[in-house]
Amino acid sequence: MVPICPAAALGVSALTGVPVVPALCYGVSASHGDFAGTIGLRPETMIAMVQDVIDSLYDSGIRQFVLLNGHIWNNGTLDVSAEKLRTRHKDARVRALGYVTMYPGPEVDGHVRYGRALMHANFFETSVMLYLYPELVRMDRATSHQDVDSFWDYRMDQVSETGVWGRDVADSNAAHGRAEFERCVLTTARAVAAAVREPWPDSTHRP
Repeated sequence: MVPICPAAALGVSALTGVPVVPALCYGVSASHGDFAGTIGLRPETMIAMVQDVIDSLYDSGIRQFVLLNGHIWNNGTLDVSAEKLRTRHKDARVRALGYVTMYPGPEVDGHVRYGRALMHANFFETSVMLYLYPELVRMDRATSHQDVDSFWDYRMDQVSETGVWGRDVADSNAAHGRAEFERCVLTTARAVAAAVREPWPDSTHRP
């Protein structure tokens, strides 16, 4: 597991005091295709895992949940998990979001022109990894991919020879990674700090 999202979650927790549970190490990854070493969960499996984790926390008295995501193919699964929680527990609040969600997508400097901000080992993620975990990055093996405009979503192995989605990966650098990562943490922390104090929309419908 590339631990960008767990690092972001811990950073948000340090700024807000909101606790973090250990990250789920596997996600919905079948759309990576036939790249060697790919391990993925079926969406139904991940929905069941998230439901079990949330129900355990709910039974412990927790009523507010942020499902922080760092993998775009998890989006639909986490949206379904959030919907199931809302309908199952009327006194719980939940939000599924990516660790870059809290500032506008066009501001994410990933050197990706197309793909609805899809990032995969691109300039953004590689820069963040160079800041957080430089020992895991082999820049001598960096490759780029010329992302293209497309209506359809494809398996990663159908649009990229290496799994990279984005340009100029060789230009990645830790300074850029630090700036982007710290902005992710700060903007998410501000949103979460406000969220935990947010009143219910209508007191007559509050649980």
